[in-house]
Amino acid sequence: MKIFVAGATGAIGRPLIAQLLAQGHEVVALTRSLEKAQTLAEQGVELAIADVFDADAVKAAITRTQPEVVIEQLTSLPKTYTSESMSAASALNTRIRREGGANVLAAAQAAGVRRYLRQSIAFWAIPGAGLADEETPLAFDASPAVAADAHIVTEIERDLLGNPNLEGIALRYGFLYGPGTWFAPDGDVAQQVLQQQFPIIGNGEGVWSWLHIEDAAIATVAAAERGNPGIYLITDDQPLAVREWLSAYAQWLNAPPPPQVSVEDALRISGADAVYYGTQMRGASNAKAKRELNFQPRPLEWMVNTVVAHAS
Repeated sequence: MKIFVAGATGAIGRPLIAQLLAQGHEVVALTRSLEKAQTLAEQGVELAIADVFDADAVKAAITRTQPEVVIEQLTSLPKTYTSESMSAASALNTRIRREGGANVLAAAQAAGVRRYLRQSIAFWAIPGAGLADEETPLAFDASPAVAADAHIVTEIERDLLGNPNLEGIALRYGFLYGPGTWFAPDGDVAQQVLQQQFPIIGNGEGVWSWLHIEDAAIATVAAAERGNPGIYLITDDQPLAVREWLSAYAQWLNAPPPPQVSVEDALRISGADAVYYGTQMRGASNAKAKRELNFQPRPLEWMVNTVVAHAS
């Protein structure tokens, strides 16, 4: 198939391009950077040079290349994972997802694209017992940044899945790890853990669902090829409480054990969103992706052959 990728040079975009080419697909990559375009061209990718905020240029690019499928992976996230850097990046990231994504979606519809896949988020389900699935409501009443993003996710998914002219698929990815992510050994979170700046909050009961960057690419290709319209949670098989994954992660990095802070101290120092992540986040079930996409994610790399005493 001929597949158009918006966000081709991002964390998921790079392995996604490689997977698509390996599966024999013809790939068109949207980029505004001539430097990055050169690297893509060397891989055998057709280039579409345009700014996602230029609706006419995006429409011209998709109309000219006539893809069967569009995969949108548009984000703008900082290299550092702190409340300050995330807040600073929020406005541009939101604009890219909303306005840039809307431009790509409108261009795809105008060009008669058959199928459209869009990046989404797996960990905004309402807190509760057990694992969330694709039908679980999102956490609109959570801490400020979480609630705001839950609304954005709902908006961009609704715009896609409510479009009768496209086979829309929303891919809700778990926390990404692997090369080029915050959780890589040379990533920002690893540095924070090494410096004991990433604590367990309270009892560390927040449950995180993980996804290797390569598995994100593999699942995305499978969804492009044979997924049914709708939502897929794309996560690994082992959702873990913070007290478990963070302790194992520190051990894997040869870092000191992570410190523990009270909820009250974390609220004062880091804010309500950090407390939500640390104590209330809910894990996600990948049963639908495994059933319909034959998704077979790898184990979380720092949990393999790692035995960690649970925090009290």
